[in-house]
Amino acid sequence: MGVDIAQAALMSGRAVVATGRNTDAVADAIGEADHLLVVGLDVTSLASAETAVQATLDRFGRIDVLVNNAGNFHAGFFEELTPEQIEQQLMTSLIGPMNVTRAVLPVMRKQRSGKIVSISSTAGIVGQEFCSAYAASKFGLEGWMESLRYEVEPFGIRTTIVEPGFFRTTLLEKESTTYAELSIDDYAERTAQTRPAWEAMSGKQGGDPSQAREGSGHRRRRGAAAAALGCRR
Repeated sequence: MGVDIAQAALMSGRAVVATGRNTDAVADAIGEADHLLVVGLDVTSLASAETAVQATLDRFGRIDVLVNNAGNFHAGFFEELTPEQIEQQLMTSLIGPMNVTRAVLPVMRKQRSGKIVSISSTAGIVGQEFCSAYAASKFGLEGWMESLRYEVEPFGIRTTIVEPGFFRTTLLEKESTTYAELSIDDYAERTAQTRPAWEAMSGKQGGDPSQAREGSGHRRRRGAAAAALGCRR
């Protein structure tokens, strides 16, 4: 999803800063362009976010749009997920966007303009079994973004929450999905049925990630064709 939108932004003549922990993989996925900067970023580290922001300012001098699009999926029943797995989920999908936004906001406040887009999920509005950790991170993201709206609007900063349905992203691939480490007898039968079903969905989701459009103002965009902006997911 992020790759498609980054490429679309480049094609429209906009400067793009594409971020990821593996910069070689990001560069290979997006390609080359005069107005593209690839920067290393671990969203779980505020220091890493601050370094990425400074690199952006050094190259382009300003930041007009921030897209919080990093994500992973810790799948499993709550009791079978370890506390460490739940913490990892929250660090990537909730604290991560907070870290990057915290690093960017001083720039946007100084400009008195900007836009913050955070990629949520239908799991941010409707919970379901096997998704308790993921839904917790997305419900938290929604509450934070809704509150942030009122805090930053006086500075000319707009916000958007995107709630996609199932897109054919890498979220369900082995690199992005981690299944519960623990095994509890009472959940065993349901786990044996549910995990293969999730694994079978990878690459077969109905949503096309290239169908992405930018929203405006603070609003939600929902459904399988909802917009998503960004450089990484």
